[in-house]
Amino acid sequence: MKVLSSKQLYEADEVTIAKQNLSSIDLMERASTQIFRWLDNKMQGAQVPIHIFCGIGNNGGDGLALGRLLIENRYKVETYVVNCSDKRSKNFLINYDRIKNVSSSWPKLMTSEADFPQIHPDDIIIDAIFGIGLNRCASGWVKTFIGYLNTSLAFKLSIDIPSGLYANLPIENNEAIIEADYTLTFQTPKMAFFLPQTGSFTKTFETLDIGLDSEYILNTEGLAELIGKAEIFSFYKSRELFTHKGHYGHSVIIGGSYGKIGAAILAAKACLKTGAGLVTAFVPKCGYLPFQTALPEAMVITGDNDQVIENFSFEIKPKALAIGMGLGQAKNTETGFKAFLKTQNEPLLIDADAINLLAKNKTLFKLLPAESILTPHDGELKGLVGIWKDDYDKLEKAKAFSKTYNVILLLKGAYTKTIFHDNIYINTTGNPGMATAGSGDVLSGVICGLLSQGYSPLEATLFGVYLHGKAGDIAVQIIGHQSALLASDILNALGLAYKDLISQDIPEVIDEMTEEEKQKKRGTS
Repeated sequence: MKVLSSKQLYEADEVTIAKQNLSSIDLMERASTQIFRWLDNKMQGAQVPIHIFCGIGNNGGDGLALGRLLIENRYKVETYVVNCSDKRSKNFLINYDRIKNVSSSWPKLMTSEADFPQIHPDDIIIDAIFGIGLNRCASGWVKTFIGYLNTSLAFKLSIDIPSGLYANLPIENNEAIIEADYTLTFQTPKMAFFLPQTGSFTKTFETLDIGLDSEYILNTEGLAELIGKAEIFSFYKSRELFTHKGHYGHSVIIGGSYGKIGAAILAAKACLKTGAGLVTAFVPKCGYLPFQTALPEAMVITGDNDQVIENFSFEIKPKALAIGMGLGQAKNTETGFKAFLKTQNEPLLIDADAINLLAKNKTLFKLLPAESILTPHDGELKGLVGIWKDDYDKLEKAKAFSKTYNVILLLKGAYTKTIFHDNIYINTTGNPGMATAGSGDVLSGVICGLLSQGYSPLEATLFGVYLHGKAGDIAVQIIGHQSALLASDILNALGLAYKDLISQDIPEVIDEMTEEEKQKKRGTS
């Protein structure tokens, strides 16, 4: 699914109206009907007081149309007009007249703090004040009113976007934005939902298809693309019957230092669990016994130093290579890492301390093999691209770095983002419990395992992030709570994550495949 900008969504509206021979008020009615159906399905006629706060633009028109539909179906509704300007949109005025025809209680006009209504904690607030067309921060009594709504314990549902939040621009004032419990957004999610500084203004969102022109959406390059089960399944490779371990690649995991051997063990085990045919760990001497004990399936070679790796030389020519997990930043490690990069031509996965070593020696950026995968957390990313002003500036800096050095940047965190040149891919799996020691090491191993099986660097990154997140989601269900999640729990759930991917719930993206092709995807042909 694409993430479109507010400008592109307005264009999609216009194209839809023209191609489907609609009026804009018809499209608004379609959107409002979708919201009503969602609410009606949840409430089943329950007589809970509903307060709908409408602005005077098209978002307010949506709110008035929703209010009318709820009133017609005998819900307990009170509508309000947040009168923040003298300008009213045409569709707002049409829906204002329509709601007056079905209710003896007309929308209440709010013009100051004196008009703030009493709201009980068990009531429902529907926010339809500002939509994606907002071009300035709320101020004066309207800002105060938003703060008043935010202090309410009532459930807050926003239409399309929490009022005061820009769809794809940085925020100006945290106190002028509705803190929604749930957002019903139209056609495509908004970029603001996926970024740390803005995503917290809606706890949960759901996308409602309002029938915007599919050809326009298909042919429009959006701000980003959401990566879910359907997208991953489209390039998933099932195992063939007459194969052996050599068909699935030999991976080398380079990492570990005294006291940090566990990071390399987690990565190597994840690499094997993801499907790599062979895995060799290259570690300092102190890691030999722990590795052979913890992971008998892996082969182990060591350097000459007991505590750190200083000479990255080995005879193996692997199909995939990951470096950095627990590596440390000792001076002799730094020297050996520089020499190692000069000998590499194939894509690498570079994580943790290897990223920090790069950041300390920026001249090494030019030695990175094309389409190498770098997996920084925010602190490590700053060492690569510098300080950013806001989340949107961060994405621009990441894209510039990716284009300059022809590498893939994986920005870890909620809604992990993969950046390749100008393209942004947003992952849809994972949970806060995965913010735990060793989780990133498992992720690096997963991606390396996919690389060894012949996935392209971009495919391996997207698939790896998705699979890792899904394993985290499944692991939480098994252990019971996010706070108890360990990296090893994620690792142990990788098989179940694969099972979920190839379950009988075949994504819509392959609906047009032949039955033979579907069976082949399932691995049952």
